[in-house]
Amino acid sequence: MKKWYRTIRTALHALRRNVMRSILTTLGIIIGVAAVIAMMEIGRGSSDAIQNTITSMGANNLLIMPGTAASGGVSFGAGSAMTMTPEDCDAILRDCPLVRAGAPVVRARTQVVYAGRNWVPMYIYGTTPQFLDVRDWTALAEGEPFTERDVRNGSKVCLLGQTLVRELFQNESPIGKEIRVKNVAFRVVGTLARKGANMMGMDQDDILLAPWTTIKYRVSGSSASTANQSASSASGSGVNSLNALYPSASVSLYPAPSDTQAADTPLPVRFANVDQIMVAAQSSEASAGAVKQITGLLRERHRIRADEPEDFTVRDMTEMTKALSSTTLLMTNLLLCVAMISLVVGGVGIMNIMLVSVTERTREIGLRMAVGARGRDILRQFLVEAVLLCLAGGAFGIGLGRLTSYLVHSLLHWPTALSLTAIVAAVAVSASVGIVFGFYPAWKASRLDPIEALRYE
Repeated sequence: MKKWYRTIRTALHALRRNVMRSILTTLGIIIGVAAVIAMMEIGRGSSDAIQNTITSMGANNLLIMPGTAASGGVSFGAGSAMTMTPEDCDAILRDCPLVRAGAPVVRARTQVVYAGRNWVPMYIYGTTPQFLDVRDWTALAEGEPFTERDVRNGSKVCLLGQTLVRELFQNESPIGKEIRVKNVAFRVVGTLARKGANMMGMDQDDILLAPWTTIKYRVSGSSASTANQSASSASGSGVNSLNALYPSASVSLYPAPSDTQAADTPLPVRFANVDQIMVAAQSSEASAGAVKQITGLLRERHRIRADEPEDFTVRDMTEMTKALSSTTLLMTNLLLCVAMISLVVGGVGIMNIMLVSVTERTREIGLRMAVGARGRDILRQFLVEAVLLCLAGGAFGIGLGRLTSYLVHSLLHWPTALSLTAIVAAVAVSASVGIVFGFYPAWKASRLDPIEALRYE
């Protein structure tokens, strides 16, 4: 330990004799490390911004659909079986730690009317307030979301997307106004922030959200199909059909309640199915683990034996996750390549200056060998000098890189994020560059002949 202390002190004394040259020598390392720190922090900030953008489009969303129903050898397609319940959603949120949020969904497709204007939204979803958290839609443009109490009471309140606001209300504010959905009056309590088209080009703002109990028991009356329900036959099965304005001639002693009366006083049911459950994983990387947890839980809840197929399907956004991973990997590799070039240039500069230093100090090396210094002592001294130069350059480079990142964020408003990994890697790479590029000059100094070194002019 004492020997290393003396070596480091001798190396520092030798570097102080040529301060300006030492500063210029480390300049390449300073610039290289600063470039690494600044670029990694800017790249990480950009990667986080890209990830947040793709996540808001649903990269971490999982869609749980019921299975396929069949009768007489005829399959009715995916989602036709009535196997998903709101209690399944509650169990997923309670027992699956990789799931961040979840909401049951009842779909409908029908006409929305306000004053003299009407529109058929692409999406009419009956759901819970957590749907906004699942889709990263918690910031509303106006108003406030409906509550869990509205879901329990089947309240006739709704949220509108910006496309629906434009088509029905044009320049008016829809808050507090009433719209009619399949002849059911809904009060608008809020409007969703603009989200734009998704990756498939579908308009995400053409949407109406309401409590799932209201959509199921007052609007659709059953699991929704993708057809326009307002265009279907008004056969009296709809809750608010207008074809039974006048009673029929046959009158029974105890008349059956009308559709409107049945909807206003729904009887409690033991099994209420939903069309799908939408959940959000903790992150895009956690989606695969969340799928395994959800599959195991639902198989247990639905009492499915090991040799039986699932009565549900879990769909994830695999393509979107792959796009995110490939983008992040490409950006990281690009930054690492640029950083390696910068550090190699700085290392070549240190090797060049160390070779010059060995030539200038040939007589000093010969004198030290003449009084008993061995080759490994000379090797250690010059190697320590090279490592100290690189570490000093790395320290100044870290400070300069952090300053550059801060200025970029403050002046240009680019997203940046502190990268402790880049700082640790910069220190490790600086020491490695000093060892790799300083070894040859140190080895050359240790191989000098003492007699020839003392005769060197």
